[in-house]
Amino acid sequence: MNALLTDLYQLTMAAGHYQAGKLEERATFELFVRRMPHNRNFLVAAGLAQVVDYLLNLRFTAEDLEYLRALPQFARVDAGFFDYLAGLRFTGDVFAMPEGTPFFPGEPVLTVRAPIVEAQIAETFLIATIAHQSLIATKAARVVEAAAGRAVIEFGTRRAHSPGAGTLGARAAYIGGCIGTSNTQAGLLYGLPVFGTAAHSWVQAFDDELEAFRVLQKLLGENTVYLIDTYDTLEGARKAVALGRPMWGVRIDSGNLVEMSREVRAILDAAGFPDARIMATSDLNEYKILELVAAKAPIDAFGVGTDLATSSDVPSLGAVYKLVEMASGDKRRYTAKFSEGKGTLPGAKQVFRFAAHDLLGCSWECPACTPGTPVVEALLRPVLLGGEPVLPFPTMAESRDRALASLAKLPKSLHTVFDAKEQWKVEISPALHALLESVRNNHIGADA
Repeated sequence: MNALLTDLYQLTMAAGHYQAGKLEERATFELFVRRMPHNRNFLVAAGLAQVVDYLLNLRFTAEDLEYLRALPQFARVDAGFFDYLAGLRFTGDVFAMPEGTPFFPGEPVLTVRAPIVEAQIAETFLIATIAHQSLIATKAARVVEAAAGRAVIEFGTRRAHSPGAGTLGARAAYIGGCIGTSNTQAGLLYGLPVFGTAAHSWVQAFDDELEAFRVLQKLLGENTVYLIDTYDTLEGARKAVALGRPMWGVRIDSGNLVEMSREVRAILDAAGFPDARIMATSDLNEYKILELVAAKAPIDAFGVGTDLATSSDVPSLGAVYKLVEMASGDKRRYTAKFSEGKGTLPGAKQVFRFAAHDLLGCSWECPACTPGTPVVEALLRPVLLGGEPVLPFPTMAESRDRALASLAKLPKSLHTVFDAKEQWKVEISPALHALLESVRNNHIGADA
């Protein structure tokens, strides 16, 4: 994995730690989101598999080191630093929420405890990976919620910010509840179900629309989905049923989807195809789908592209990665920021999920040990210990199932695609409050 896929200041700090003799000091960083984006009532964790792969394969190549040596920022760095980077491997611990877990502002979705250089260099990749995939998984969960049981397929790679973003976005969308993707690379890499038959150009490539449909049916059989709106949607539906079975159904990509779907449904039913399905596409998102469902449009599946692949209404997620502890030998020092609007809580933490709220506590706390305390689960779990995987990674289907089951447990009010009147409560434990005040007094009291 290319270790230069990071910000320069991660590497200048690494050089500084080397020259300051801090290589053996262990740092604990937490990755979290400060505040909930607009019209989001929960976030869905995704991207952990790529984080693990990155850390397990983190390496500096000879070419990487040659490039760094030539940078003016490293002109005064001891030559031994580059020898150190040549042998760098991730040897630390990672604790994380399983993919598919709903999370909320202030809650660490990922904790890294490692020698400080190892933990620091990883920051850029970890933030970018978790933030992007969690953003898309959350968007997918909203679209699936709006579809009210109808299938949703991710169709967005062509509109994603890059092919790579499209592939990872397809992965995240599946975790969020989509039944599959049009991205065949994502199908190969992650075992996702793939969907798709033909575009308008297929129909236009033939002199006759009926002939285009006939050849497609011969090719795909029961998987055939006719795109019927190239010329005349209703006439396209009539031509589709004229060919008889087999077919999966038809797709409508333009026009008034409520009216068109009703008229197409009537054509299919009258021709003896009550089992033929209607798929709708055409710049859909959760808001448009909500309207289609409310209008009782007879649509069986939605293909969602641009808005899903880019999360266009909330195109970024303000994830941060903050130092909360330093340890050297038997000495431990807790760290926090007191900046206005950007404060942090000290110490490694655990997130305890109750039936109606979360509790953010110190990592050593155990609310479940108190008799009568109905803790649902402790969300942060060991993923890597000493740089080695702890347990086999969940399958994609298992992560998707976790998301669907976990989201179903949240209050109904949070399932709106608009801002909920009451947000999910995240409480701070008394022990964590006390630790914060202790750190605050040590710093602010000393400066007073």
